[in-house]
Amino acid sequence: MKFKFDKKYLYWGLTGFLALAGAILFYYILFHRSNFMGGIDRFITIAMPIIDGFVLAYLFTPILNMLEKKLIKPLCKKAGIAMTPKVKSRIRAGSILATLAVVLLVVYELFALIIPEVVRSIQSIIFQFPIYVNNLSDWALLLLKDNPELEATVDALIDQYSAKAMEFVNTNLLPHVNELLKTVSLSVIGVFKALWNLVIGFIISIYLLGSKEKFAGQAKKIVYAVFDRKAGNELVSNFRFIHSTFIGFIGGKIIDSIIIGIICFVCTSIIGTPYSILVSVIIGVTNVIPFFGPWIGGIPSALLVLMVDPKQALYFGILIIFIQQFDGNILGPKILGDSTGLSSFWVIFSITIFGGFFGVLGMIVGVPIFAVFYAGVKSLVNRHLQKRNLPTDLGPYMTVGQIEESMAFTEYVPPVKKKGSSRQVPKQTGTDNDKPQK
Repeated sequence: MKFKFDKKYLYWGLTGFLALAGAILFYYILFHRSNFMGGIDRFITIAMPIIDGFVLAYLFTPILNMLEKKLIKPLCKKAGIAMTPKVKSRIRAGSILATLAVVLLVVYELFALIIPEVVRSIQSIIFQFPIYVNNLSDWALLLLKDNPELEATVDALIDQYSAKAMEFVNTNLLPHVNELLKTVSLSVIGVFKALWNLVIGFIISIYLLGSKEKFAGQAKKIVYAVFDRKAGNELVSNFRFIHSTFIGFIGGKIIDSIIIGIICFVCTSIIGTPYSILVSVIIGVTNVIPFFGPWIGGIPSALLVLMVDPKQALYFGILIIFIQQFDGNILGPKILGDSTGLSSFWVIFSITIFGGFFGVLGMIVGVPIFAVFYAGVKSLVNRHLQKRNLPTDLGPYMTVGQIEESMAFTEYVPPVKKKGSSRQVPKQTGTDNDKPQK
């Protein structure tokens, strides 16, 4: 008797195996979460050079595309060079070299111009810190001279917290100096390890840039092999939307922050702000963080200027307010446009949530990530509304009370009180002929 194999038993067995494996994985994650998260952290640590390579390649891709499509290829076509596979390979190699040269040149010039000035500013702050403290103290005493009661209160607070600070130093800080040195040493080692991972990632990014079309084609091939045609098309379209949202927001925000840093340097140089390069670098770098960035950079910069010259600190504070208003209302919208499609509330919401979970990195990438999630939910809601033959525009839903069976929208009318009665009744509509006759 010949045995006939039925595929459905294979599918049932595979389904049962996957269900059992999923249940075991869920149990392990639920009751051994620390081991699971430790394994993920270890994997991320090992794969960090590859992650750095993907991030660098992703950031270098717009520069590569611009140089290749708008400069090198047009020059080759004007020279009458045929676009054979060998020529295309050489063009790509030349474009990669040009991209790396541009990036390294920009980074070198920024470091050559900014780092020496920043180092000199920090050295000056360290050496003259006692003088700045005395200046600030004299200014505060002069300000409080005409208010004896307030001056006495401030002196009492200073004495109280000075004693607490000395107690903290003697009881908590000094006994743990060895642990502090150990932490600093580990931090230095971590910085060197991060730099090494970045160097390896830089090398990996070159290989990724050289074959980026091939990798993209392989990814789409897998998508269409796993999903049907309609779902595959939608998935590829969604990834294109994610890419445009991320590259549009992050690239635009970097350009916007560089311009804000330059404007800040020019203005602070004109009004004579102390350490103009240092505070401009702080303002430009923190401006990458949406919404909260100007405050994160502006407050410590203003305090730094306050220690040197209180009057300049006032001028600097007014300048920063004007610069951020210009950025928020004119420059930012011109560069970024509507790259995220989020209202101000959702921007603050995404920065707060992602910043709480992932720190500064979460505050930077939280807005585009939430924009993608928001767009996905919006698309899903609109799709279900269209299936029910309901409008997808927000306007009709702003004042809707209920939707009739005929799909007509009835406006909500709040109940009103009759005179002399505390009972609420619905608003009556109609003509005089509708009134009952006596």
